[in-house]
Amino acid sequence: MSDNQKQTRTLEGRVISNKMDKTVTVLIERQEQHPLIGKIIRRSTKLHAQDDLGANEGDVVRIAECRPLSKTKHHRVVEIITRANV
Repeated sequence: MSDNQKQTRTLEGRVISNKMDKTVTVLIERQEQHPLIGKIIRRSTKLHAQDDLGANEGDVVRIAECRPLSKTKHHRVVEIITRANV
């Protein structure tokens, strides 16, 4: 049975908004090298995630891919890595 289970993709990011009900917006930052120039560039992606753990703004969380939960929500919060200093 373990052969059929897929490895879920997990990402780490910072919560930038928790104003929605049971949904957080997570900012995922990464660094890429420009293909022509070679300079390191910072890129970011915003994703909506299902939040059952009660993450607040500024928390660093780990999110995992899951089935579509709504039109824009395809991830869920798996764990809160660090809490924000309030």
